Amino acid sequence: MEDVMRIDSLHPVISARLMVVDVDATLRNAALSFSNPAIGLVVVCHGSGEAAGVLSKSDLVRHLANSGSAEATVSTLMSRSIVSCGPEDDVHSVWQTMVAQRLQNIPVLGAGSKPLGILDIRDAMKALFEQEELQERLLANYIGGIGYQ
Repeated sequence: MEDVMRIDSLHPVISARLMVVDVDATLRNAALSFSNPAIGLVVVCHGSGEAAGVLSKSDLVRHLANSGSAEATVSTLMSRSIVSCGPEDDVHSVWQTMVAQRLQNIPVLGAGSKPLGILDIRDAMKALFEQEELQERLLANYIGGIGYQ
């Protein structure tokens, strides 16, 4: 049986990429969140902390490049249909969803749609690759008579 790697095993990485803005924040305010190169997606939340939508860096840049107002609220530009995953989800399944839907980032939402982090597709690929490498090494050691270590 194949080992399942859960999203929450990547907690340090996904929580470091989490950036949250309020639904009433301006796009200028959201742009400040994107000044960190590790941030590609912000989660837009209601005052209660529940996710209301997401805003990608590329959507914001496209808006501003077309002379859109920087003072408009993020709620005017955010995507309300959130493709997300949960902490118990399998990294491989989430990665497949991201590839199929051409998503660079996906929010990780916990109970009550509270944002826990952002999974970047590169982080998912790195984790899957490292898991595969480890399994191959264990198998090679076992076959080589070294046994599991």
